[in-house]
Amino acid sequence: MLDTFGNIGRLLAIARTLARHDALFALEYFGVAPLIVSLARMVSKKDVEGRPGERLARALNEAGPSFIKLGQALSTRSDLLGEELAQDLSELQDRLPPFPGTEARRTIEVELDDSIEDMFESFDDEAAAAASIAQVHFAVTSDGREVAVKVLRPGIEEAFRKDLSLFRWLAKLTERTQPDLKRLKPREVVETIAESVELEMDLRFEAAAAAELAENFQDNDNFVVPEVDWGRTSGRVLTTARLSGIPMDDRDAVIAAGLDPEAVLLAASTASFEQVFRDGFFHADVHPGNMFVLENGAIGVVDFGIMGRLDLRTRRHLGEMLLAFLTRDYRRAAEVHFEAGWVPAHKSVETFTQACRSIAEPIMDKPQNEISIAQLLGQLFQITETFEMEAQPQLLLLQKTMLVAEGTSRKLCPEANMWLMARPMMEDWMLQNLGPEARIRDTVNGISETIERLPRMLDGLEESTSMIAGGRIKLHPDTVRALHDDGGNRGMPITWVIIALLLIGFIFALVD
Repeated sequence: MLDTFGNIGRLLAIARTLARHDALFALEYFGVAPLIVSLARMVSKKDVEGRPGERLARALNEAGPSFIKLGQALSTRSDLLGEELAQDLSELQDRLPPFPGTEARRTIEVELDDSIEDMFESFDDEAAAAASIAQVHFAVTSDGREVAVKVLRPGIEEAFRKDLSLFRWLAKLTERTQPDLKRLKPREVVETIAESVELEMDLRFEAAAAAELAENFQDNDNFVVPEVDWGRTSGRVLTTARLSGIPMDDRDAVIAAGLDPEAVLLAASTASFEQVFRDGFFHADVHPGNMFVLENGAIGVVDFGIMGRLDLRTRRHLGEMLLAFLTRDYRRAAEVHFEAGWVPAHKSVETFTQACRSIAEPIMDKPQNEISIAQLLGQLFQITETFEMEAQPQLLLLQKTMLVAEGTSRKLCPEANMWLMARPMMEDWMLQNLGPEARIRDTVNGISETIERLPRMLDGLEESTSMIAGGRIKLHPDTVRALHDDGGNRGMPITWVIIALLLIGFIFALVD
C-alpha cells in the first residue's frame, strides 16, 4: 500500500514535468491514471516548441537519470510509438551536470582502498563527460599511462530502485487497463531496462564487456578497444586506457587529418558486421561521442555499458531477411519472418509479402546512399498489430543501433552506404552458415553430440536396469507375462522392453 501511494506521488510529479513540456500524450496513450493526467493537464503549456518527440525528450531529460534510460529504451520501439517519435527519442542525449571531482575522488579511494596520490600521477577533477549513471575523469597512472576513469554518481542505485518500482507499477497498470497492448510486452520492456541498468551500475560488467569485445577483435588493427586496468577497477569505478581521436561524424576533421572518409566508413561497416553476425555481441551505443577515428584511420570505441547479443539462430534469420530486402526478394523476406516465428503461422505469407513490398519499395527505390535498412526495420515493427507480431527486444535494440550508425555514416561519407558496403560480407557469411557445407557441418556436429551422449545413455540404461532389479521400478503384470511368453513372437516384447530401457537411459542422460 505504501509503495502504491509512493508511486502515485511520483507519477503526479512526473505528470507535472510532462505537462510543462506539453508531453502528457505519453501517459494518455497508455490510458493509465487518467485523473492524474487530467490534473496535470490543467497546468500544461500550449506554446511549447518542437515536435511531440522533441518535447517528450526534453521532459524525460528533466525528470532525471531513470527517465533518460526509459526514453532511450523507448527509442527502439517504433512499433509502439511510431517512427518519428522513436527517432526523436533516439537523439535524447544522456548528459547531466557533473558532480564534484571531490566526490569522484572519495568514491575511487573507498572502492579501491588506496589514495589517489598513490594510484595516479595526476587526476583531473573536472569531468571530461557526465551522463545519467556515471562520469569520466582523465588521469595518468603512477606508472605513467594515460587513462580514463569512470565513476558512478553518488546515490544513483537508490534513485534507480525507486523509479524502476514506478515503471513496473505503470507497466502492470497498462496491461490491466489496455489488454490489447500486452503483445507489446510493456513489463518485458521494463525488465529489460532494469537488467540493463543493473549491469551498467556494476562497472565490472562493463569492464568484462570491453574485454570480450577486445578479445573478439584482437587480430584486427582497424578496430580498437581500450585495455581495461583491472587493478583500478571495481563495482563503482572503471579504469581503461585513454583513446584520443576525431568524432566519427566530423568529416572535415577526418579529411584534414589526411584520411579517406570512405575508407574509414568501410572499416566501421566491417567492424559492425563482424560484431553482429560473426560474434553476436555488439556495441549498442554507437553515437559519435563513443566512436572515434584514430590517427591511423582505425576506429576506436569507448563506453560499453549498453551491449547487445544475438544467438546464431537469430543471426541466420536476420542475415537472410536483410539480404532478401537488399535483393528485393520480398517473398523470401516474408518467409523468414514465419520461419523465425516472428509472425504467427496462421497469418498469410502472401499478404505479409505484400506488406514487405509496400514498406521496402519506397526505401529501396531511393538513391543508394539514402537507403536506410534501419528505417525499413522500424516500419516493419510498426505493422505488429496487423500481423500479431510479438516484439523482439534483441532486434529492437539492434534497429536503434543501426539507426544511429546510419546517421553517423551519412555525415562522415554522404555519398556511400554502409549496408551496400557490407553486402558482400553478408553474402559470404550466409554461404558459410546456410550453404551446403554449413548444413553438412551442422549434421556432423549433431551426430557428434549424440555420440558424446552415448556413454551417458548406456550409464542410464545400466541405472534403469538396476532400478528394476532392485524393485524401484515396477513392471506391469502383463509385461512380466509377456517376457515369459513362449509364443511365436516371444522376441518382440523383449525388444520393446529393451527400447523402453534405452529411452529411460536417454532421459537420464539428458538430465545428467
